[in-house]
Amino acid sequence: MTDAADSQHPADVSRVSDAFHVFDTTLRDGAQREGINLSVTDKLTIARHLDDFGVGFIEGGWPGANPRDTEFFRRARAEIDFRHARLVAFGATRKAGVTAADDPQVQALLDSRAPVVTLVAKAHDRHVELALRTTLEENLAMVRDTVEHLRAAGRRVFVDCEHFFDGYLANPEYAKQVVRTAHEAGADVVVLCDTNGGMLPAQVQAVVRTVRADTGARLGIHAQDDSGCAVANTLAAVDAGATHVQCTANGYGERVGNANLFSVVAALQLKYGMQVLPEGALREMTRISHAIAEVVNITPSTHQPYVGVSAFAHKAGLHASAIKVDPDLYQHIDPELVGNRLRMLVSDMAGRASIELKGKELGVDLGGDRELIGRIVERVKERELRGYSYEAADASFELLLREEAEGRPLSFFTTESWRAIVENRPDGSHANEATVKLWAKGERLVSTAEGNGPVNALDRALRLALERIYPQLARMELVDYKVRILAGTHGTESTTRVLVSTGDGTGEWSTVGVADNVIAASWQALVDAYTYGLVRAGIEPQG
Repeated sequence: MTDAADSQHPADVSRVSDAFHVFDTTLRDGAQREGINLSVTDKLTIARHLDDFGVGFIEGGWPGANPRDTEFFRRARAEIDFRHARLVAFGATRKAGVTAADDPQVQALLDSRAPVVTLVAKAHDRHVELALRTTLEENLAMVRDTVEHLRAAGRRVFVDCEHFFDGYLANPEYAKQVVRTAHEAGADVVVLCDTNGGMLPAQVQAVVRTVRADTGARLGIHAQDDSGCAVANTLAAVDAGATHVQCTANGYGERVGNANLFSVVAALQLKYGMQVLPEGALREMTRISHAIAEVVNITPSTHQPYVGVSAFAHKAGLHASAIKVDPDLYQHIDPELVGNRLRMLVSDMAGRASIELKGKELGVDLGGDRELIGRIVERVKERELRGYSYEAADASFELLLREEAEGRPLSFFTTESWRAIVENRPDGSHANEATVKLWAKGERLVSTAEGNGPVNALDRALRLALERIYPQLARMELVDYKVRILAGTHGTESTTRVLVSTGDGTGEWSTVGVADNVIAASWQALVDAYTYGLVRAGIEPQG
């Protein structure tokens, strides 16, 4: 039968083979993560990103269950021209005691006009009897009737067998009968769900292999990550013959989350040698991961496999020495394959190779000068002992490199004095004022400014003083500010480290300051921030 809904998005040469499915459920299952609340516009934006990435199926939500998902399907049809993915509507089998044709929620699935429907079905006998409050026989009839009804309407149908693995352990014959019923009714794929996330890879592999042999159904896997094994369980299912993987971007999902789409896809393409995405799409993976994180307003995990900013970051001197010879000695893949990059971290663990490689990364060629590199190594270690950290402050480290390489500080101005005042008033209000006195290009500059805190006032005063001499500073702004109190010796006598992120509209950079109080540490970081910004702008330092 011709699928009228699928004709909305006809197959094209850019779609990968139907022999293996990458199925994304970020918009439905992933959206159940605590702290995620997606608007219709958010869902449309994420759907576009996922289609750009090249997944085969995007599960958009449960039409009819809530107005937002119903609206999403309406707008997605009108506003998105899917190039790679097919849109999937999620719903349940019909209710007990009625026909699929008379069930409003089944009709809502058809009204969504999605070309593919995923039905959730109970595969655990106790859930059938306690949650659905019906008989095991009626549950099978609900599966059969709903699948056949949707197939007759021209829809492609996948069936998610909820709590399958727990159900299989309790009553394997009934769990397999649910799979067999869905398959015989016309479901293209029957998905085995580890809904509670408690399975281990060996268990998953054994069950999938047995169920596939005993039912003849095409099987998929949906793994939750409660035991930390969702990606491993997904790959174990593939090893056992599953040809459909359900995942979420960045592993979003209820409780601790789902199988991470990016980890699974990277493993399939780079480790298994399977072409599951369109050509070239894998190189967009890091960008897509971070773009989706921005939409859901969750800071990307820095240590996420493949796409985290620390995934290919190297700190130990031994690692750096080996990477200088051959990057593959301490990396399992070339980071560029997934759109990421190698990063060298500078710390008191750094050796000569770390410094030389980091210099190249920052565009400062140290020329293999062993004496120069040795000085930089010792300076870094001495400053880290005092509390500095250059891992997240590349701009401050680049300034240090350039000072040592050029044999002089990179100075655009000199400080005569600065002060910051916090005034507490009787009515409980506060006033913050800062004054800076500088010398630049032979001129004495004095400026006073107020701010919503002493550091903000200091930042404004510094900028106000310098902008007349260096108008390029007008484009720069402080975009992030972090304070960490380091271990002290007596009571409040502690060391403070400040990290400042600054931007100019075309990029951002981070600088560090360390002192015995937060204002002094902030001043150091701000001076580095504006010094680096002027270097970026191509301004020559003073003599």
